[in-house]
Amino acid sequence: MATETQHAINTMLLEERRYPPSDDFARQANAKADIYDRDWQELWETEGRERVTWFEPFSTVCEWEPPYAKWYVGGKLNVCFNCVDRHVDAGLGDKVAYHWEGEPEGDRRDLTYADLQREVTRFANVLKEVGVRKGTPVAIYMGMVPELPIAMLACTRLGAPHTVIFGGFSADSLSGRMNDMECEVLITQDEAWRRGTTVALKRTADEAMDAAPGVKRCLVVRRTGNDAPMREGRDAWYHDLAANASDDPQTCPCEPMDAEDLLFLMYTSGTTAKPKGIVHTTAGYLVGTSSTHRYIFDIKPESIYWCAADIGWITGHSYIVYGPLCNATTSVLYEGTPDFPDKDRWWSIIERYKVDILYTAPTAIRSHMKWGPEYAQKHDLSSLRLLGSVGEPINPEAWIWYREHIGGDRTPIVDTWWQTETGMILITPLPGVTTTKPGSATKPFPGVLAAVYDEQGQDVGPGGGGYLVLKRPWPAMLRGIYKDDERYRSTYWSKYDDVYFAGDGARIDEDGDFWLLGRVDDVMNVSGHRISTIEVESALVDHHDVAEAAVCSRKDATTGEAIVAYVTLKGGNEGSVEKLDELRNHVGKKIGPIAKPANIVFTPELPKTRSGKIMRRLLRDVAENRTLGDTTTLADPTVVDEIKERATSEKTED
Repeated sequence: MATETQHAINTMLLEERRYPPSDDFARQANAKADIYDRDWQELWETEGRERVTWFEPFSTVCEWEPPYAKWYVGGKLNVCFNCVDRHVDAGLGDKVAYHWEGEPEGDRRDLTYADLQREVTRFANVLKEVGVRKGTPVAIYMGMVPELPIAMLACTRLGAPHTVIFGGFSADSLSGRMNDMECEVLITQDEAWRRGTTVALKRTADEAMDAAPGVKRCLVVRRTGNDAPMREGRDAWYHDLAANASDDPQTCPCEPMDAEDLLFLMYTSGTTAKPKGIVHTTAGYLVGTSSTHRYIFDIKPESIYWCAADIGWITGHSYIVYGPLCNATTSVLYEGTPDFPDKDRWWSIIERYKVDILYTAPTAIRSHMKWGPEYAQKHDLSSLRLLGSVGEPINPEAWIWYREHIGGDRTPIVDTWWQTETGMILITPLPGVTTTKPGSATKPFPGVLAAVYDEQGQDVGPGGGGYLVLKRPWPAMLRGIYKDDERYRSTYWSKYDDVYFAGDGARIDEDGDFWLLGRVDDVMNVSGHRISTIEVESALVDHHDVAEAAVCSRKDATTGEAIVAYVTLKGGNEGSVEKLDELRNHVGKKIGPIAKPANIVFTPELPKTRSGKIMRRLLRDVAENRTLGDTTTLADPTVVDEIKERATSEKTED
């Protein structure tokens, strides 16, 4: 008979620091404690009526026929109208929608909501000229320039579903997504800026279009002004067509859309299989993102909010474009990297615009930890009143560093869990209500029903680790995988009946708070103990000399799997045999001897995608001495080669 340790995830890392909300923050907070007492359907019905303007009201809040949900059935609305036009109609035309900062210093532009309405209308009229109508699939392949959200909103104005492909992806990635969605139009730009050099987006787009014959027209936005190849009859400079296009909203009214009409596809970059086209529809997505944005980030009319993600990912769709604009928020939009021209660029932006809410990823926070707090100390960050974390579980020491050095040891931190598939944040503190714990995403958002199951589908209960599941539909949830019902059912709904399987490990503590343990694929089985990579990484980063750590496993004849750690030390310091022993013992003290890494490789950099995620899959390839998988999405592909060299020279066995 199988033992329990084979079916649960062993969790041994304890974190006992607590941060209750201050009375001052609680008094002014958008969320109050009684929000958790509300019936879930009543909550979402009220949010649907208050957060969004309808052309025709909805008749039913939710129809749930597992594994498919419909939300706000019968309602008609338009996303662009909700994000732009209604705010201008309400007298907010002069309010800044985006403070845009280009990577070259001094390259700045403010767009008000009235500016946005004019630009979106003009862009929509250009799209109409090249044949885009309601239902025409459009691909967008751009950097972080204002024309990216403008293009997205122009598509929604016309009722044209879009897919945004991150500007760091290869031609193969771009063509594969355009072919899957059967895109007829591509919007791109000549080049993008990155760390002071240019990235030739149009040349990559040309290669992709050669493999995507369904794309009939390509609009090219001028960014750097350098030459870009143009094919007559297919390609057109956006500025040439825009010169004769009207910016009068009356010339391009917002198309009424059904609540369940396709809004966009967001492709997940699968490591081995074909990327999945995650389907997001109109009403539920907009209500879910705008509601969570308002409560979780405590958005005020005067807020200057900065989500430092890329719009090419779901975080950018939900919390740079659709959620914030639906709430008439002023946001910061930044084109470049955190370390150009120097490592204080982010902090200078916060000081310049007096940002009060910053939402970023743990990998970015750990990079700043590695560089040191002195860069933040050069700038006045006193405008900040709330910090957020997104992407992967944040280890406690990075959480503490973030609060102390960026938040002045006074700001609440909202550590949020959600996915491309969920569309909106699902597990999170509510600032002003929740007592936070470093490393914990705390409670499900009101109306969301989450649990942790063992292999047999039983609730694990407090203290144990297992699989995170969602037991109730939520408004922004995916409506399937595009053109692949079987894969949708098998990926998310086959492990347990009528319950969404998130693919993440988690535990619930004695207070009912959730601790995310990373992808189930990243759980290591060491001598029958299922240990989360996140817990070992957190223990390593808890050491005062460690800036970043990534952990994976390799096969081991004795223990089944052995733990391999890749460690970056603070201040660019090199590792040593003494430091290696010190770190192994530190992990043993924090978690237990079973979790001591068998190998530690010291490396100045970890392999990361251009969005900042650590590529543990490649680290497993190194640990197993296998041929490396796809490295095209890495920010710096040479990092892996250096790690391979170090791995062969720095191995040590217990």
